[in-house]
Parts: sequence; structure tokens; C-alpha cells
Amino acid sequence: MSNLRERMAEQGFESNEDYEFQLRCLIESPTRGVRTLNIEGDGERRKTAFATALAHAIGVAHVLYHDFTDKKPPVPAVILPPSRDEMGREEPPIEPLDSIVSEACAQSEGDSTVLILDQLQAADFREHIRIHRLATNGYWEVRDGRYEVNPHHLLLFLISEEPLYHALQKASFRVWVNRVSEREIVYRPEAFGLDADAQPLFDALSRLFRALGTTPTRSEFAHILRDLQRHARTDEHLRLVLYGRTEGMDRRLLASEALVEPLNSVIEAARQLLVTEHIEAS
Repeated sequence: MSNLRERMAEQGFESNEDYEFQLRCLIESPTRGVRTLNIEGDGERRKTAFATALAHAIGVAHVLYHDFTDKKPPVPAVILPPSRDEMGREEPPIEPLDSIVSEACAQSEGDSTVLILDQLQAADFREHIRIHRLATNGYWEVRDGRYEVNPHHLLLFLISEEPLYHALQKASFRVWVNRVSEREIVYRPEAFGLDADAQPLFDALSRLFRALGTTPTRSEFAHILRDLQRHARTDEHLRLVLYGRTEGMDRRLLASEALVEPLNSVIEAARQLLVTEHIEAS
């Protein structure tokens, strides 16, 4: 069975970091409310991609999403006619947040569910208090009704560009999502279908990535190798490949004089490998 990192990559979020431990801490913690994950980081919308991929990777039945900056929320599948109270007065429509949270509560009664609340910094502070009540007490109130949560089935993911309301932060487990992968992975030629003759190229690439302070993901590394074999013949070509293939790559750092030697070492190692392959093929 694939691990969490591989399953998340299949859902569109690729990283060298492994979030198995943080997920276990979240899911296995006792609670009478809702297990809540606070997703922080410098990845901007990468945090949204992380939350969505994680929700699908753990195999829940329902993934519900609400963005507080969305001025035009999606139209519900069923549009109910306006309701009236006992005095005949027309009641206002249900707010999008109330609709999505009450749906999550209802779904959690029988199925595993993840509710993602994104861009929480744009929400009114009173909504932060209501979300804190949901996380700690396990219910959501809409007008005169109360929706109870099954705490064994619902997970709450919170994303904000600003620090959460203090009490809400204390009720959640916090995880950091980087803009780029910081965990160094040593790639081997055999993992990419290459012989030991390719090791000098892999060593040169390792030195280059160390100088850049990053390590590409496996698919990014595979693309870079392919471009070195087919297209890149100069250090300028390699700069363009690295920027084009690696998420979060700093263009200014790529252009620095300190990278001239590591870049040229990679180009030379790639050239030697191509010469060796050509001789063996002949």
C-alpha cells in the first residue's frame, strides 16, 4: 500500500515532507468536539492544495469546502423557496457558512467527512467564536436549530493567512506547509532506470541543489533528468529547466555567480553521460 506522501501526490500535492506523524497525532487524540487541523505555512494557495489532497488521500467519504473570500459561492443543488416565521415574516436565506457546516454535521452522522474552511482571516470574528464552539463542543447552531457532530467521523481543516483566534488555535493541531520542500532526499540512478554510470551526474545535481537550499520532488527530478538528456546543453539552459520544473525556485538565486560552477558541473556530467551512452549504443 502506498504511503501518505504518495497518495497525496496522486491527489495533486507533491512534497518531500512526510505528514504521517502529524496526521496520527491529530486523528488519535481524544476529543469530545471536532479534531481540528490548523494549516499554516508560506505556501499561499499551496496550503489549500495540501488540505484538499490530504482529505482525499485519507479516503473520507465527503470533502466539503468553504472559502471566506469567495463573493459568489456555488449555487446549491436544491434551491429552497423563502421560508416564513409564525408571524408571516419572510426569513433571510441561510448563509453559505451555515449551509456548509450544517451539511458537514449531517454527513458526519453516518460517513467520514472533512470540512475545509479556507481564508479564515476574512471571516467576521464572531464566526471564529462559532467555529471554536464547533471544535470544542461538537455542535453548530443556525437560528433556532442545532446540528450535532459525530466526533468520530468529522475532521475540521482551518486555513488562515493570519494567526487564528487564540482559543481556536489552542483547540487545534498545527501543521506547517512549506513553499518549497526542505527535506533532502538522496536520489539514486537505479530509481530512474539508469546505470551506475549516471552516478557522477546525480552527485553533481546533489551539490547544485545543496547550493540552492532545496531538493526537488521525485517527479520534478525526473523532469530535470529528462531535460538534461534531451535539451539542456548550457548553464543557461539548465537555469531555465530548474526554474521551469521546480516549484518555488528563486530566479535571483539561479542567476547568482555562486551557482556558475555547480551549474557547469552538472552540464559537464550530463555531457559525459551522453557520450558514454552513445559509445555503448554504437
